[in-house]
Amino acid sequence: MRLAEILGYDTQKIFEKITEKLQAWGDAAIDNLPNLVLAIIIMTISIFSANKLKKYSHKYLNKVKINPTISRFLSQIIFLAVLVLGIMLSLSAMELTKTVSSILAGLGIMGLALGFAFQDTAANFMSGVFITFNQPYKIGDVIQTKDGHEGKVIDVNLRVTKIRTYNGPIVHVPNRMLFQEYFINFTEEGRRRVQIDCGISYGEDLEHVQEVALSAMEDLPSRLKSEDPSIFWTGFGDSSINFTLNVWVKFSTDEINFIPARNEAILALKKAFDKEDITIPFPIRTLDFGIKGGVTMSEEMQGLTFGNGNKTAD
Repeated sequence: MRLAEILGYDTQKIFEKITEKLQAWGDAAIDNLPNLVLAIIIMTISIFSANKLKKYSHKYLNKVKINPTISRFLSQIIFLAVLVLGIMLSLSAMELTKTVSSILAGLGIMGLALGFAFQDTAANFMSGVFITFNQPYKIGDVIQTKDGHEGKVIDVNLRVTKIRTYNGPIVHVPNRMLFQEYFINFTEEGRRRVQIDCGISYGEDLEHVQEVALSAMEDLPSRLKSEDPSIFWTGFGDSSINFTLNVWVKFSTDEINFIPARNEAILALKKAFDKEDITIPFPIRTLDFGIKGGVTMSEEMQGLTFGNGNKTAD
């Protein structure tokens, strides 16, 4: 005896219901076949058009000299807009208007849930949009983040900003960090000051040292000729009088002279000081002996008895 009959079901009726359902689905598929073909054609045209418009818009926006980040963002928006429009038209062609409404409602609820779940990602996205249009920095600028990462901006997308540091590694900085916190843009001003910290002996003539140091900076290849070098005395150290030497250099996307100028300045300053016999002292320590101090080592050693019974000579 069959299982359906054991459970009290009529096998014939079950088979007839299944057959009727499959036949209804088949008839519906045949009736909607033209709509399905039309939906496929609309979707194919939409994908093709979206890709073409994305490439054309990106090329056109670059031609009119719009920032590459903005042109890439707008091209992506155009692509998504055409693609979504194609999906909606395809569903409408299949007479699935209610389905479209349900999908939109579901997307709204899903978007709300994802917004709470991915707050940081959403913040990075919105920050990327503001950065893209406000352009506090652009590709090629040299910036320094609050955490001290300094280098050239090589890419700005809607989630992160990529910075190539001077040592080579690429740092991915979330956009919200650059949007909510401060950062330094060294390229925007078009110039940058190189600071050299140094010290000279207490026995040197400060006016002569100042004259020699400034003269040494005059012929630096990387120096900005429109700005004169300057020197500021910063204080009295343990074994030297300290100063800071300032040299302005050109600083742009195509000409970054900051690091070469520092090397040139240090070499020129040391060479000039050696020529003029100006001493750059290293740390000096004076040893003071005796319980109360004020006693030299030779005085402290006088009269001491060593293990062999001999005394130090006076």
